[in-house]
Amino acid sequence: MNGSFIPFNRPSQCERALEYLKATLSDSKTSGDGPFTKSCQDLIAKYTDSTEVLLTHSGTGALELALLSIGLSEGEEVVVPSFTFSSSANAIALRGGIPVFVDVRPDTLNINESLIVNAITPKTRAIMPVHYAGVACEMDLICSIAKDFNLCVIEDAAQAFMSTYRGSPLGSIGDFGAFSFHETKNISCGEGGALTIQNQLIAERATAIREKGTNRTAFINGETDKYTWIDIGSSFLLSEFGAAVLAAQLEECEAITARRIQMWSAYYDLTSDLDFRGLLSRPRIPDHCYHNGHIFWVLLCDEVDRTKVIANMRAAGIQITFHYVPLHSSPQGKKCGRIIGDLCETDRAGAKLIRLPLWDGLTMDQQEHVVQSLENAILESLHKGFSSDGK
Repeated sequence: MNGSFIPFNRPSQCERALEYLKATLSDSKTSGDGPFTKSCQDLIAKYTDSTEVLLTHSGTGALELALLSIGLSEGEEVVVPSFTFSSSANAIALRGGIPVFVDVRPDTLNINESLIVNAITPKTRAIMPVHYAGVACEMDLICSIAKDFNLCVIEDAAQAFMSTYRGSPLGSIGDFGAFSFHETKNISCGEGGALTIQNQLIAERATAIREKGTNRTAFINGETDKYTWIDIGSSFLLSEFGAAVLAAQLEECEAITARRIQMWSAYYDLTSDLDFRGLLSRPRIPDHCYHNGHIFWVLLCDEVDRTKVIANMRAAGIQITFHYVPLHSSPQGKKCGRIIGDLCETDRAGAKLIRLPLWDGLTMDQQEHVVQSLENAILESLHKGFSSDGK
């Protein structure tokens, strides 16, 4: 086992993907919005309980489509956690909007819902909760705040397909839900995404924006005798090749999710002693949140050198990685964003978080090896730290 390489991620393999790709190659419809696109949208609607689903070329595109659909204007603000991927803030900044960064909770690393009200101004248009690692934000309070201030809720559910909050699928609770099907996600097709929409009027506008600002979909459906440019828009479609691969994955999403949750739970048990000894802290999942086993992360204790731990793990043939550089401390974040309060939990996560390998097919023996190697790397880092201080 010690001589084998354990990668951080491997996309799930589904046998029907090749069959579906061959079917697409033999069909004249390859550019998107074909039969596999429809199949994917129907399956996503089923699992997210959404009014409308639009398949997109990426999760990034889904977020951009949402903000185009609400007509975000220059100078308007969107409240968002700083501990997230650049796509969340990019979608805001591309419309001339201002991402307003708030801190995260220490247990889930999701946006701290108690800090949102202080971030709202007359310029605020939306709240963008990010369901980190597939664990739900506190959507009851977030949606209540949004209602009180007449704001949209755009769920960045990039990591959260098949997760729920109090029994409701993530992506179906706010006005929009943006999913990613990038190769690093549980359900993947290389590059891909989807936008779920709960308001039919907004869905009609989003459909036109997604099709370069035209009413092409209405034309295809026989609702108009010609199609033309009716709104601002761009090309957000996923090709039928990507949709074919995604359809095969979506058909097996329940089994894939069950296996990932089992592996996540194994890591949680295997790292309990390290948590008890104060060497790291594990995620804490609220009882009313059902997650999809997307990421298993830990926060190393303050005395541990994360860079050395990662280097030692990789030297042992185990690919672990940190995650986001907090957006409020990034060059572009400083340029276009606004910070609310002390983002100490975000800074800590940015400095101390590591993610362990987690992919469909990872064995218990490999997981045990990962955790044992992690313990060795942590203890070695501590030993060297004490030695350098002469203690």
